[in-house]
This record gives sequence, C-alpha cells and structure tokens, in this order.
Amino acid sequence: MKVLVIGGGAREHAMAKGLHKAGAELFATMGNRNPGIAGLCSDFKIVKETEIQQVKEFAVSKGVEMAVIGPEAPLVEGIVDVLEDAGVSCVGPSKDAARLEGSKEFMRDLMKKHEIPGRIEYEVFDDIGSSEQFLRAHSGQDFVIKPIGLCGGKGAKIMGEHFHSIEETMEYVKDIIRNKLGGSSRLIIEERITGEEFTLQAFVDGKHIVPMPLVQDHKRAYEGDKGPNTGGMGSYSQADHMLPFINKKEYQEALDIMQKVVDAMASEGCPYKGFLYGQFMLTAKGPKIIEFNARFGDPEAMNVLSLLDSDLLEICKGIVKGNMGQAVFRNQATVCKYIVPKGYGVKSLSDQPIDFKEEDIKMEGAELFYASVNEKDGRVFTTTSRSLGVVGFGGEIWEAEQVAERALAHVKGEVFMRHDIGKKEQIEKKIQHMKELRG
Repeated sequence: MKVLVIGGGAREHAMAKGLHKAGAELFATMGNRNPGIAGLCSDFKIVKETEIQQVKEFAVSKGVEMAVIGPEAPLVEGIVDVLEDAGVSCVGPSKDAARLEGSKEFMRDLMKKHEIPGRIEYEVFDDIGSSEQFLRAHSGQDFVIKPIGLCGGKGAKIMGEHFHSIEETMEYVKDIIRNKLGGSSRLIIEERITGEEFTLQAFVDGKHIVPMPLVQDHKRAYEGDKGPNTGGMGSYSQADHMLPFINKKEYQEALDIMQKVVDAMASEGCPYKGFLYGQFMLTAKGPKIIEFNARFGDPEAMNVLSLLDSDLLEICKGIVKGNMGQAVFRNQATVCKYIVPKGYGVKSLSDQPIDFKEEDIKMEGAELFYASVNEKDGRVFTTTSRSLGVVGFGGEIWEAEQVAERALAHVKGEVFMRHDIGKKEQIEKKIQHMKELRG
C-alpha cells in the first residue's frame, strides 16, 4: 500500500519506521530533508506541510492511497478534507474535529457542554480592559494565560512562574491581543492546577479508543525543569505502561475522560479519527485536562511507537474504516532524550554540523530518530528546532535512562541535552510529590 507521511520531525520518523516495518511503500512531504524519513521512502518532496495544495498534488501524482499526518498545523488548516476530496484516505481528524487542538476555547466549551469530568475553571477574553479587570478582581490568585490557537506547545505562561505581577502578566495579554499570537486576538485564562503532568495517547476510529502506554514529557529546556518552555526535551514510560506516581483508578479516570470526549465529538457531528493526545495533570483530586492534541506527541511518539508490536499499517486502516482492533505494546521501560541546538528555547544556533555514527548508538541498545535537521552532502546539520531523539530501553525507567545516556555520548557538535530526565532520583521526587499532594 502506498502511504504518504506528512512532516519531517522525529515524531514522523517514528511513524515512518512503524509503517515501513509493516510493509507500506512510503512517500513523504516535509519542510526539511530528514535523512531518516528520506531513507525509508520511494520518493519525497521538500515542501512546507501547510502548503496543502502542493502536498495534495504530490500525493495524487504518486498514486498514494493513504496519508498519515504528523504535525498539528496542516490538520487545523484542513489538509484531511482536501486529501479525502482527492481520493486519499487519511489518518487524522477533519478540520472540524481538529478544533479539539486548534481552539482551546472549543475544547473547554465542549467539555463544559457535555459535563465531562476533568474540567478546570476558565474564562475567555478578547480585549485588554476586561482581561485586566478579571485579573485584578482575583488578585493573589495565580492563573495560566494561553492564546486560543496553536503556539507549538510554547504559548502557555504561568503567573507566579513566568510572571510575578499583574503588570507583567498584562504585557503578555497585550502581546496576544495586539499581535494575534496563535492566529487570534482571543486568549483563555485558566485556573492554575498543581500535580504531575502525564500524557495518555490513543488510536481513535471515530467511536472507539485504543490506549497507548502512559508517558511523562519534560518541556523545560534546562535540568531541574527550569528555563523556557520547549516542544519537549525528553520523556519516559514504564514497563507496565503506567507511571510511577499514578494508580490504576486514576488511569481509568483519564481513559474515561478521553472516551467521553470522543463520544462528545461524534454527537457534535464531527467524529474524531486519528491519533489523540491527552495532556493531563494528576492532582490531589484526580486527573484534570490541560489540553488535547490532534496528533501524536513529540517526543512521546518515540516512546510508544518504539514498543508497538502490532502492525501499524493495519491499525491505520482500521482507523480509516472505523473498525480498529487492539494494539499490543512490549513491556519495556523507555527514556527518550532530545539533542537540540545550543540556544534552543531562546535563539538556536542553526546550520551547524552534528557528528555521530548511527551504528554506535545502536550498539548501546538505543534507537535513533532524526528530527528537524537537514542532510547536506552526507552530513547532518541543525535547524532552529530539535535535532535528534535517542530512546533507551530497559526493565526499569532508570535502566533505560542509562542506555540513553550512553548513546548520547556518541553525539558531538554545537548541541546540548537534558541529562536528568528519567534518572532514579528524579522519579523518586515525583513519587514523593504526589504522596504529599494526596496527603
């Protein structure tokens, strides 16, 4: 079967590996020349993923039967609707269904309308005056400020963390409204909740969900969860597909929330098909929803797809047809660590060579994924985004972390990475944190 992978990051490399292993003939459209994806494809085109007409023309010219979409931006802009009109079936939500990620207002309103558990308090604003009036009326309370639309995982700013006064907060509010951050002059102000974040991803065929192993992502650029937010510096999963700080009751509550959201989308006339990512905060009162994403997480896709024993192509066919079966994942722990350009999160040092041998990383028992890099004359160069993902495996998280660390030692260049993700002492702190919150 001819399958088009859309996107040029490590998430898409993980998807391409799974589809290639399942026997698909691969094609790709991507904004950068990702050597990992290119090496698996019969042909590819360098084109921005949101250039939907060019993507469609390439797919039709190659006789592609199915497209699997990685990034959120083309989904929100309606790439699925365009490709399906051209006769290419898609693994990804329609433009209407992609609002689940594309509009935080739509997602919050949907959960409120259908009385879905896991909600948090929120207000939506589109002018500076009323935003400031609200914040001053609730002086002393911390909130999270977010643009309504897409910001690449970097739009959320937290009072008491990013801002230390209402005046500082209002500067960001003004920036959102005046400069239409996320594509809109509307913003959402949410209550700040505390706990441990976790990711629950699922395959969805419009009605049913098939969950994947839980993952915890780390968005801060620097060790100790400090520094600017990024797209994600690394993540880990546990061998039993749970996480060290969550119990089965809490997991089931999160799964029920996701199923109720899928049910609500169907009842609204925009059934959700594709990969669904639930970003949760585990609080003392159970799991609360931070956001939904209309695609695989990045880096979380590398954790879960590395463990998938089922045929990814058959799963994708089931998503399209609406009759998806189950998925089997190996019982191993994983730790993913991103290698990023120096300055990433502030001002990346781009177009710099990275030196490594993929064979050396494999010899350590780890798996390499190419992210937002370019290949020129057989060498790999940084862009402004993340460069390489390395996944280690083990019986315990800390064992997988050691494998990942040994693999990282083989990568040289103007790059950096977080070494603390998945370490035993870090995990123990998270377990203790949740014990204290639960009382």
